[in-house]
Amino acid sequence: MHSPNTPLDKFDCAILAALQQDGTLSIAALSEKIGLSSTPCWKRVKRLEEEGYIESRVAIVNRQKVGLPVTVFVSVRTGQHDEKWLRRFAAAVIVLPEVQEFHRMSGDIDYLLKVVTTDIKGYDTFYKKLIKAVQLTGVSSAFSMEQIKCSTELPLELIAHGLPA
Repeated sequence: MHSPNTPLDKFDCAILAALQQDGTLSIAALSEKIGLSSTPCWKRVKRLEEEGYIESRVAIVNRQKVGLPVTVFVSVRTGQHDEKWLRRFAAAVIVLPEVQEFHRMSGDIDYLLKVVTTDIKGYDTFYKKLIKAVQLTGVSSAFSMEQIKCSTELPLELIAHGLPA
């Protein structure tokens, strides 16, 4: 068993890489793909899930086909930086279904939101909910004109796999 601080080995990384590409792989298909027999492969997958390396398995839905083609990056600035305000702001933002990502930033922008919506009118509705939630110093919106790359796969080849360099 690995402790949470033990580096992943090459089989762990191979499992994670394969499941990032296709979360529906059966244990038989996964074990064949990574070159490990089924039982040890299954045990590794279970351990990776239990230790939190695998957070969930999801289907990636085509936003265009379901009618959510607009992506907006929303930069938020605030004059308030106390913990109470942040808790209120985070609670208000987390429940907004349009928000796909929510980051606290360094630099000139305090928070960055990635928002998906139907159209400009849909964004305006979102914007009004956002500014009603808490006092903000400034909100700036940048509409994505074209998505050139989008990936949910982490670059696992960048980690050492627990092997000597």
